[in-house]
Amino acid sequence: MLHANAALTPRQRLQMARLIVEEKWPATRAAERFGVSATTARRWADRYRTEGAAGMTDRSSRPHTSPTKTDPARTKRIVSLRLRKRWGPVRLAAETGVAPSTAGAVLRRCSIGRLSRLERRERVVVRYEREAPGELLHVDVKKLGNIPAGGGWRFLGRVQGKVNRHLDGGRARSRYRNPLMGHGFIHVVLDDHSRLAYAEICEDETGPTAAAVLRRAADWFAARGVTARRVLTDNGGCYRSRNWAAACAELGIAAKRTRPYRPQTNGKVERFNRTMTSEWAFAQLFTSEADRRAAFPGWLHAYNHHRPHTGIGGHPPISRLTNLPGQYN
Repeated sequence: MLHANAALTPRQRLQMARLIVEEKWPATRAAERFGVSATTARRWADRYRTEGAAGMTDRSSRPHTSPTKTDPARTKRIVSLRLRKRWGPVRLAAETGVAPSTAGAVLRRCSIGRLSRLERRERVVVRYEREAPGELLHVDVKKLGNIPAGGGWRFLGRVQGKVNRHLDGGRARSRYRNPLMGHGFIHVVLDDHSRLAYAEICEDETGPTAAAVLRRAADWFAARGVTARRVLTDNGGCYRSRNWAAACAELGIAAKRTRPYRPQTNGKVERFNRTMTSEWAFAQLFTSEADRRAAFPGWLHAYNHHRPHTGIGGHPPISRLTNLPGQYN
């Protein structure tokens, strides 16, 4: 690697050295041509004579020997005391007979200059799973922007995506107007034990809509032998509404909400949303929102019946519902 203050590149060094060695230029004349001192020119010429073109690269500036470097035995003792006693450079210096600056240098060289480096940080991953289907349903809403006619920017690029976004029946809207394409709200109800998912694409995320989805989801799960007993949601407005509370009471479902700002608590449905967006919503070019929504039931069926789920041993979610007619269709 060329050092920061180098006046010549390896190619220029080689050219200058060849002028001196092979074409017999005076070192002073070659130095003037390349803008360096005569001493520098002679040094590269001498290296060219002994090493050839390979000698034109920079050498390491590290000294061949370091007589004053702390000996290995003392370095080992400093490190050992640091690990066992958590002492600082001053105390280590007094104990090992070196200067505090030397002890500090040893600690930095061994990457233990900060006590935080010595602490063992183990990430504790707490995983849980209900014992039977229906014991807990995770519920959430995924909001997605609608696709304009002709396709969105993710596949066509931002320029063409912006053009499509401003088209209305084949006529371009005014450039001073920036119409919103609207959004789709995907209400998801996911069983904790089996990962079986029920989902609907709705036009809003209000309390009445969420309550209606819960009722239909409960019927859908009941048709598959699953009785919903408890639901877990975030603290969204639709889940704090009277409609949601009334639907849970009507269905005999206990409603629970996650702690604010802790989406990890509802992680299973959050992970489903991520899978849904990557494998369906943004998996291919859809030229309209209607085309994307038409593909959703097929993808959801494949997710429930055929797609291997790593969280349950590589089996599809439907496999955890036993004695269900046609569960693998």
